[in-house]
Amino acid sequence: MYFLTAKKTNYVFCPFYLLINCDPFLIFESMFAEKSNRIKIHHHTLSSEFLEREVKVDCYLPLQNRHHTSISLLLINDGQDLCTMQFENILENLEKEQLIEPLFCVGIHCAPDRKNEYGTAKVLDYKGRGAKAALFTRFVMEELLPYLRETYRIYSFKHKAFAGFSLGGLCALDIVWNHPQEFSMAGAFSGSFWWRDMDQDDKDFDEEKNRIMHRQIREGKYHPWLKFFFEVGTKDETADRNNNGIIDSIDDTISLVKELTLKGYDEKKDIYYLELNEGKHDVPTWAHAFPAFLTWGWGKSV
Repeated sequence: MYFLTAKKTNYVFCPFYLLINCDPFLIFESMFAEKSNRIKIHHHTLSSEFLEREVKVDCYLPLQNRHHTSISLLLINDGQDLCTMQFENILENLEKEQLIEPLFCVGIHCAPDRKNEYGTAKVLDYKGRGAKAALFTRFVMEELLPYLRETYRIYSFKHKAFAGFSLGGLCALDIVWNHPQEFSMAGAFSGSFWWRDMDQDDKDFDEEKNRIMHRQIREGKYHPWLKFFFEVGTKDETADRNNNGIIDSIDDTISLVKELTLKGYDEKKDIYYLELNEGKHDVPTWAHAFPAFLTWGWGKSV
């Protein structure tokens, strides 16, 4: 398996902690300008009965392995951002260097009502956001997946994963966690794991009880085949609600990983936590992190 240059740190108490400067990922930028014919992009528009809107999806299909019996599927929320991050080039160059197994990627464009379609399907946040998250989940499970199987005649995937950015990362993890029979991996980049059912300024607020995704994991079942990738940047935000000197996005992600380890997931085998020094809550940062996710999830020896 291929890993980018990283160094371990004892910055916080978590042994799974990796601190990575953005610079090592620049090795991919020298390859971005070179085009190949390894990836074919198909654009589709689905009319969703559940969401009552048209949903745009972009399909990135590896041409050399399109009929490969061991191809995996990766769904990605906020698919409209993939063009900005030059996702096609990331895939093409990893394919060219034979660093990843055959992977069919599908970017799902978000709706203007993003804060309602993304979220946690079973519980709304304290402002009532995420009201359509259950419908979005049904779109994925009952409309999108069958459409992809029939359109591309790929009826069985080696693995299925779901990833996303920010609130889309929370949504992806929520869907994977609640559908372990369908998925085997989740990827969250700057995941919105602050998502809570009580205002943090409420006198009764307890982050251990009121952060929704953390509670779901704590109360859920252990499924040994699930794996999790998390990315967060040191400049993801500035908020520090508990005044411990660590920004909330890092705190929330680390505590979520802790919940997973308490559930039984191995911090070395099942979880990859990537912290980008100077990384921000933006597309360029997620573009730097994406090769690490792909090589961790689908890497192969060359």
